Amino acid sequence: MTDKLSFDTPVYALAPLAGYTDLPFRNVVKKFGADLTVSEMLSSNALVHGSAKTFKMLERSPNEDPYSVQIAGSQEDIVRRAVEILNEQEDIDIIDLNCGCPVPKIVCHGSGSALLNDLPRMAKIIETIKKTSNKSTLSVKIRLGFEEKNHVAIAKLVQECGADFLAVHGRTRAGKFKAAVDYDAIAEIKASVSIPVIANGDIDSYEKAQWVLKHTGADGVMIGRGAVGAPWIFHQLKTGSSDVDPMLKHAIIMEHLRGMIAFYDHRGVVMFRKHVHTYSKGYEGASAMRDAINRIDDPIHFTEVVDQFFREHRQIGEGFNSSEMSCEC
Repeated sequence: MTDKLSFDTPVYALAPLAGYTDLPFRNVVKKFGADLTVSEMLSSNALVHGSAKTFKMLERSPNEDPYSVQIAGSQEDIVRRAVEILNEQEDIDIIDLNCGCPVPKIVCHGSGSALLNDLPRMAKIIETIKKTSNKSTLSVKIRLGFEEKNHVAIAKLVQECGADFLAVHGRTRAGKFKAAVDYDAIAEIKASVSIPVIANGDIDSYEKAQWVLKHTGADGVMIGRGAVGAPWIFHQLKTGSSDVDPMLKHAIIMEHLRGMIAFYDHRGVVMFRKHVHTYSKGYEGASAMRDAINRIDDPIHFTEVVDQFFREHRQIGEGFNSSEMSCEC
């Protein structure tokens, strides 16, 4: 286990979420309370073929300590070569194997949750990473099964193959993001293995996170969609209080926006528009504000408009429908 990540107290982790948990967002949640951040899911094939976009996604913020990089892959040789590339990156502490993504374009290539349907292949890939990696820690993110649950067998295999901890999304692949999360199954996994277990799935509030920890006995919670539009959930968990100062919310939103512009330059303005939508959901005048920023490309002007809106509305909105977002990996 990395000496930078202790499970002596519950670990609060940000789940990989395609299109959302990029470096600027991870920087914000880490600064305001997350114990662990994980890169967006990276294709082993893309790493091996030198994709500039993928290497950009690999970058970490200075405060991401520890930092986990999640990879997906189905071919031992490709995964091995991808890990060798990651070995050259000094600022990575954990390599995480994705065995849970349900998206068809991932599954059809045998990656993500497809590995749950081929446990011998999954075992070989975990063992390949363990043998090849020079990082201190290996983790695996799983679901409860592919079509049917076989979660205890999967978890035991993950442990036997050398993983240091695992994160469990409490649905099968067939359940995607609509089936009820089976927290009892996560509890069964926790009782069946000796490595730490992080619970994941529909954790969208401080109160829900506390309940999941108690119900499952897990060593931590991993939050993805529940953090988008409300990254202060990690501050709530870290401070042990459901209350969040509206001033802090405003500060977090602006920190996120400045980070997007710094990382993506002018493109950060366009990319932040979806975040403005989630942050402003339920606020009076939000629709008019969003319409206005859709026509603003200048980063300075954009920042001024967003800052003024949230300065005048230092109160929480009504939330948003996280089920409409992209895949939590």
